Amino acid sequence: MSNIKIIGLDLGATNIRGAVVNDGSLSDIVSQKIRTHGSVDDVMEDIYKVTDALLQKDKAEVIGIGVPSVVDVAEGIVYDVQNIPSWKEVHLKQLMETRYNIPVYVNNDANCFALGEYYFGKGNGSDSMIGLTLGTGLGAGVMINNRLYPGFNCGAGEFGMFPYLDNILEYYCSGSFFSNVYGLDGVQVFEDANRGGDHALKLYSELGIHIGHAIKQVMYAYDPQLIVLGGSVRHAHAFFQQTMWQEIKTFAYTKTAERIRVEVSELENSGIIGAAALYYDHQQ
Repeated sequence: MSNIKIIGLDLGATNIRGAVVNDGSLSDIVSQKIRTHGSVDDVMEDIYKVTDALLQKDKAEVIGIGVPSVVDVAEGIVYDVQNIPSWKEVHLKQLMETRYNIPVYVNNDANCFALGEYYFGKGNGSDSMIGLTLGTGLGAGVMINNRLYPGFNCGAGEFGMFPYLDNILEYYCSGSFFSNVYGLDGVQVFEDANRGGDHALKLYSELGIHIGHAIKQVMYAYDPQLIVLGGSVRHAHAFFQQTMWQEIKTFAYTKTAERIRVEVSELENSGIIGAAALYYDHQQ
């Protein structure tokens, strides 16, 4: 691993967060609210503010950016960014490299999560892994033979779009499950489960079955050595792990079900670290 200093930027639904990353260690994080309903230039100015502040504190040589969208990885163009209506097609790599005159790498945020886990988290030492993000939606990043596999259109790992029951996997296999199916607030269900509420615990048992089914689809598609669970739902792992594993054990190939590892991410600021890790992936 090189000792190069990299700015990792994590563009979210409401803010942009960044830090200088050096071999997995982070500087102080700089955060800025973004004008989600502003113009392309408005949001770029918000990103520049964070980047400028980081460069004033430390001399970085590379920038990595994770965005919640489909990305033309080669050109660094982002399309239809979630929650930012004006960002239909933004040449993010070109804009950033023109301003800062250092290399810039851009990719989907779920892919960045997988890279962060692979280099600095539970995935370290594995040659094939899936980073499965369980938040308001269901996303994934795919590592094969020690490299990120984004797919031709940066769409590899979109397991949430698979048809499932009367909808798609994401409808049932995410934090939105409680509101989608039962009209309940997911945060409230989590708090009730922490207090030992029977109904809340039953709901998590049901969620575990759906997550187990999603994991089986990942296994059929990619046969990974390891799956790492990320996103906010991972904090409730203790409530759904039993039924999740019961469902995984119904996998058609018994030996595969015995060998698969499913771990829970413990990585803090995985979006920032993963964005920085885009540099390492490009060096492979």
